Amino acid sequence: MDAGGARLDGPPLTERQAARRRRILRACAQLASRGGFDAVQMREVAESSQVALGTLYRYFPSKIHLLVATMQDQLDHMHGTLRKKPPAGETAAERVAETLMRAFRALQREPHLADAMVRALTFADRSVSPEVDQVSRQTTAIILEAMGLTAPPTPEQLSAVRVIEHTWHSALTTWLSGRASIAQVRIDIEMVCRLIDLTEPPAST
Repeated sequence: MDAGGARLDGPPLTERQAARRRRILRACAQLASRGGFDAVQMREVAESSQVALGTLYRYFPSKIHLLVATMQDQLDHMHGTLRKKPPAGETAAERVAETLMRAFRALQREPHLADAMVRALTFADRSVSPEVDQVSRQTTAIILEAMGLTAPPTPEQLSAVRVIEHTWHSALTTWLSGRASIAQVRIDIEMVCRLIDLTEPPAST
């Protein structure tokens, strides 16, 4: 399934199914915000979202699927917020760095939730690949939009975006584990975003 309420491997959800899915994701986020990864128990999620446990498992086969889908949903909300107030940097590198730091600060406000979602991504096996790929696609879309490209991205630009995405996830993980300060995260993000300048296509003459 994707953050917009459609299944990754099937037809779009009906309005009623989409509403049920939103309740499930909201309940998961609330439980994770209070107690982190261990607080998300499928039975409690089912009770909080007022769905049968069997129904919950039809939507999300495991707790890992559920938490990765919750990260999809959080990124979707972040993307909407960023579109309402785009980054103001003069260069593509500055805009991407600003965007990623805004996303980081949003996660920083809910550290237990952020930790639960990142742990789920870390624990995800091949069965969760479609959901993990969707998280990656959403992150890539956010970065590309911040770059403000006037033409399709080049292979070099897409490669730079992948490195930036990996660095952002790594910085988030090290911050959550207490191994990096927010100041260090900012330095790392600003540094890696300079790759964008190196991949700028030469101006046509």
